Amino acid sequence: MNSIGIIANPASGKDIRRLVSHATVIDNNEKINIVERIILGAQQNGVKKVYMMPDPYNMGYRVEDKLKTSGELKCEIEVFDFYKEDTVEDTYKAVQMMNEKNVGCIVTLGGDGTNRAVAKDIKEIPLISISTGTNNVYPDMIEGTIAGIAAAVVASQQFDKAAYSNRDKIIEIETAGQLKDIALIDAVISRDIFVGSRAIWKVEDIEKIFVARSHPASIGFSAVVGGKTIITEADNFGAYVSIDKNAPKIKIPMAAGIVLPIGTSEPVFLTFGEVYTFTTYCRGTIALDGEREIEFHQNQTFTFKLSRNGPWHVDVKKAIEVGQQNGFFKV
Repeated sequence: MNSIGIIANPASGKDIRRLVSHATVIDNNEKINIVERIILGAQQNGVKKVYMMPDPYNMGYRVEDKLKTSGELKCEIEVFDFYKEDTVEDTYKAVQMMNEKNVGCIVTLGGDGTNRAVAKDIKEIPLISISTGTNNVYPDMIEGTIAGIAAAVVASQQFDKAAYSNRDKIIEIETAGQLKDIALIDAVISRDIFVGSRAIWKVEDIEKIFVARSHPASIGFSAVVGGKTIITEADNFGAYVSIDKNAPKIKIPMAAGIVLPIGTSEPVFLTFGEVYTFTTYCRGTIALDGEREIEFHQNQTFTFKLSRNGPWHVDVKKAIEVGQQNGFFKV
C-alpha cells in the first residue's frame, strides 16, 4: 500500500524571533489548509494511507473531519495514538513509527529545527520539507498540492530516489567519543549560558559558526558565512568562521527585516573526515539550526565534522518531472 507520513509542527514559526524581527506568521489554521492540499494531491496520485503525528491542536483530526465533511477524502488518515509530550520527543516518536510503517515519503511542515529533529531518525525515507518556520534555509516554499503530488511519485517507489533526491550533509557534534547531536545547516557556539527560549539571535554572544552550506541570500547564521563564501548542498565540504568585532564588517540578513553589520575571520573549510576540536573555556551553549540545544561548562571538549549521513532530500520539481517523463500521471 502506498503511504506517506506528515509531520506538521504546531510550534514552528512561533519562537521568540517573532518578537525581535518581522517574520511572517503561519498559524495552525494555515498549516491545516496546507495539510489538506498535500493529502488531496497525494490521494489523487495513488497514495492510499496517510500517517500523521498527533499534536495539541489536533491538526490531523481536523483535516480528516473537514475532508470527510466535504466528501473529498478518498484515502485513509491515521493519526498516531501515543502519549503526547508536546515537545520534540513527539517528532522523534512519530518518525520512528513512520519507519515501522514503512512509509514511502515523509512531508514536514516546519523550519530548520523541525527538519533537524526529523533527520535524526528518518533513516532511508525520502523527505519533502515545506517551510512554515522562522529563519528557514533547509525547507522549501512549496504549494501543498504540488508537495502531495511529489510525495505520491516518491511513495510509489517506482523510481530510483537518486533521480529526484540528494543525500544531505549534516554537521555531527561529538563529545566524549559519542555523537551528541546533529545540525542540517549551522551549528553555533555561544556564550549564552542557558538554553532558555532556545532560539538564538544575539550576535554579540557568538563565538564560532559552523555551516554545511552558506549563501548571502539565506537568512540567519549561514548567511554570515555566506557573506564571505558560497557553499552549496552539492559541495563536499563546509566551513567555519569566528566572530571578530575588529574585522571588516559585511551586511548580513540575520532575521526577517533585520540586516546587521558583522565582522568575522576568513572561512576555514572542512572536508568530509576533517574534525574541528573545541575545548570550552567558559559556560555556554551550542545552537543547532538556530536553536540552543547543548549546554556546556568549562573544560569540555566537542568535535565538529561533516558527513553525508543526512536525509534523502527530495527536489519536488525533479520528482514530478521524473513522474511526467515516465508516464506516472497517465489516466
